Amino acid sequence: MISKDRIGVLIGEGGVVKDRIERCLNVTLNVDGESGVVAIKARDPMGNPLAVLKAKDVVTAVARGFPPNKAFRLFDEDIMLDILNLRELFGKSESDIQRVKGRIIGRDGKSRRIIEEITQADLSIHGHTVGIIGNFDAASLAREAMEMLIKGRQHATVYQHMKNRRREIKKKEKIELWEKPAESPRR
Repeated sequence: MISKDRIGVLIGEGGVVKDRIERCLNVTLNVDGESGVVAIKARDPMGNPLAVLKAKDVVTAVARGFPPNKAFRLFDEDIMLDILNLRELFGKSESDIQRVKGRIIGRDGKSRRIIEEITQADLSIHGHTVGIIGNFDAASLAREAMEMLIKGRQHATVYQHMKNRRREIKKKEKIELWEKPAESPRR
């Protein structure tokens, strides 16, 4: 399901967004403009079995407020989508949801920008959800930051925590790069 206000974004001007999803993932999208139901079908049943799941993630990302160019990052198998549902945390309390969304976005979007810069993940705060697109480390770190802000931690504390964790991740990546065994030359 996709809300009616996001159907136009999913289809794109002249169908360009829908066509790109179908072409890149070898799927067919059937979008019902009345109900908002999107049916995804693999064109080649023997093709990539993950293509339908990737297409579902791209459609979900667009439905959750991401612009298509950011949702297209999900074509890469190392990039994932994580959705944090604020209603699961706060129930129907719209005032709590609005307060937390305000903390995540920050004044003039400053908090969101800082989180995106530090984690290298893309965020979309739409309706009652927070969407995160990034590789596993980036998405995990961004989710951790969201959870800290939800618990009421100060922004400066969250930013410092993210910077420290990002440094640890970078250090781990460098160590893994040097520890990989070299392939023996073929004769």
